Amino acid sequence: MNMRKVYNQAVRIISAVLCMCWYAGASAQQVNTPYSMYGYGVIGDRATSMQRQMGGVGVAMNSGRQINAMNPASYASIDSLTFLFDMGADVSLLWSKEGKTRGGCVGGGLDYLTMQFPICKYMGGSVGLVPYTSVGYAFGNSIEHGTVENQGSGGINIAYLGVAGTYAGASLGVNVSYNFGNIINDVYSNPSTVGRTLTEHVMQIRDWDIQIGAQYTANLNRHDRMTLGMTYSPKKSLHGKTWVTLQEMTLETKPDTISYSRIGGKYETPNCIGTGVSYKHERASRWMIEFDFMYQMWSKVKYEPLYNDDNPDQIVFRGMHFADRSRYAIGGEWVPKVRGSYMQRNAYRIGAYYCDDYLRLQGNRVREYGVTAGIGLNAPSDKTMINIGLEWKQRRAYPNALISENYFNITVGVNFNELWFWKRKIK
Repeated sequence: MNMRKVYNQAVRIISAVLCMCWYAGASAQQVNTPYSMYGYGVIGDRATSMQRQMGGVGVAMNSGRQINAMNPASYASIDSLTFLFDMGADVSLLWSKEGKTRGGCVGGGLDYLTMQFPICKYMGGSVGLVPYTSVGYAFGNSIEHGTVENQGSGGINIAYLGVAGTYAGASLGVNVSYNFGNIINDVYSNPSTVGRTLTEHVMQIRDWDIQIGAQYTANLNRHDRMTLGMTYSPKKSLHGKTWVTLQEMTLETKPDTISYSRIGGKYETPNCIGTGVSYKHERASRWMIEFDFMYQMWSKVKYEPLYNDDNPDQIVFRGMHFADRSRYAIGGEWVPKVRGSYMQRNAYRIGAYYCDDYLRLQGNRVREYGVTAGIGLNAPSDKTMINIGLEWKQRRAYPNALISENYFNITVGVNFNELWFWKRKIK
């Protein structure tokens, strides 16, 4: 291996680490929806830009070309000479409707950073930063003798380290993750006379978690194979702290802490189960299709917000309960000709999904469904792929619509695929 190649690899590694550090210290993907003010916010499912183009499938996906943080068992599929680095971002356009009131906004930002690497011939590993939940909203309401403004930001991030091994078509993997982040909910009270008051609720999460994944691939013939996948994350109590402060904004005073609590034993995350099946064909052309089902038992977890439903000024969590979350997704990918022209070697993707979310608001379930499409463009000089996707989705409550939201998302991801561990022969 020559010194120039060593230098280039060192630069890439340092750049990747710096990107992850920046991601950890900066705001990640920003959502814009009043539904994120409840609970822990809008839940993400660890999908990369490539997976989002196929409806967010991934439980039964394994490939030496793309990183799959949804199932740690997939890490064992990486080639022993390959190093992968994947990063993604998106732009989200939102149109909302509540009764006769309509609105719109733009959100988005950095979504995830992941790396995958071989450990030995039958083992692979991955490290990355992905969102667990996202919070972002701003709106106002009129009340008697004044107005109230609600604002929220933050979310929970997942920094994970995973390892997987494979033998005779079966793979087993585990992700150990550190969950961190702040969820901030602000309520500004503006009396029609004088004075402006800020009531701020902050939840600070600092916790560890684990995810287990398994896959089994059966070779049906020389060109076709089927993979079954499963993931499991156990129910656990969160650790961190939460507090509420009150501040008179018109006076030069410091915020007064009116409530403080450790969250251990009071806030939990649920048992999560994911299953999937995929079918893949590889010959002159290459195509695959996958179906996933994910189930999260949110109705069984504890969630004890400091806000009191009996206090009319503290409205952030009034009328909110948790329900079990289920998500169905189907997606596929097609490469017209593996050794054809440039456009024939690109990957074309499509997918759809339906989700019953974990929120129950005033007796209404929140539902989300969408369709996706995208393309994976091969870089001219190597195996690096640029993934560009489009997504339309709708989120609304049922049976009473409450707020109806329509999204149009543009996702962009870059998946670097390099032969970092190949030793050149000295002539």
